Amino acid sequence: GDLVKRTGSIVDVPAGKALLGRVVDGLGLPIDGLGSLCDHERRRVEVKAPGIIERKSVHEPMQTGLKAVDSLVPIGRGQRELIIGDRQTGKTAIAIDTILNQKDLNSRATSDKDILYCVYVAVGQKRSTVAQLVQILSEGGALSYSILVAATASDPAPLQFLAPYSGCAMGEYFRDNGMHALIIYDDLSKQAVAYRQMSLLLRRPPGREAFPGDVFYLHSRLLERAAKRSDDTGAGSLTALPVIETQAGDVSAYIPTNVISITDGQICLETELFYRGIRPAINVGLSVSRVGSAAQLKTMKQVCGSLKLELAQYREVAAFAQFGSD
Repeated sequence: GDLVKRTGSIVDVPAGKALLGRVVDGLGLPIDGLGSLCDHERRRVEVKAPGIIERKSVHEPMQTGLKAVDSLVPIGRGQRELIIGDRQTGKTAIAIDTILNQKDLNSRATSDKDILYCVYVAVGQKRSTVAQLVQILSEGGALSYSILVAATASDPAPLQFLAPYSGCAMGEYFRDNGMHALIIYDDLSKQAVAYRQMSLLLRRPPGREAFPGDVFYLHSRLLERAAKRSDDTGAGSLTALPVIETQAGDVSAYIPTNVISITDGQICLETELFYRGIRPAINVGLSVSRVGSAAQLKTMKQVCGSLKLELAQYREVAAFAQFGSD
């Protein structure tokens, strides 16, 4: 086989503003053909999440620019909001639109603390999809405040497992320096599959759905690093939007239930709504935001306070309307 040598150092990745506008792999090496990175610092990939004292409750809004999300399932800075749905329901579209919609706010920013930096981690996706994504972001003028971390389907499993942690370390640079960042993991189902592959090859005993016993810890230690820091520690924030793909709408599978229990709410997308032309195909009944309402703007709260109830009442009446008139 191949010759393997130990470096004697713990895995670290480049971090800082030099990465903005670049596409890197799971180890932080540029793959966009634009040469090496300018001056940057290096950060450890695996670090502990901030402690209880260093945190503050979520109180500032993170506007996505999507009316259905900002009104019904509002997201705050430092929150973890899961985007869950079957394949081809527009999960990535919500994430990408959120990045593109920050352009207007970021262009009006007067200091670094007003900008929302975006990190997009693509795990196990096709290279063509990642290339398409880079094109969309550059055409939308969003690359200047974004970092793309790509561990494509052709990359080995350890790189797909590592990519979300690498992206998180890059996002933490902004969080720990009093700035605000948004990180999107697209998607964590593929990371879990890569981790399962590694564990089975290492002869670890398989558990439910052949996943190893510590697959919950895999995601919890990653998502706990998204936080709102206290004023004493710089008041920075890292907001996470993890994506999970379900099979035939089964939210009760192993990985979806795990990630739902870790996150502060979820945006549920449905195939049926998508095909009816309701896009984003958000099922308002199943989607919740556990901490976001505290971060919602007062004017927004006044307008949208009763909206969810009215929608629920409409659904009830719509169900009755399907009965025959006789």
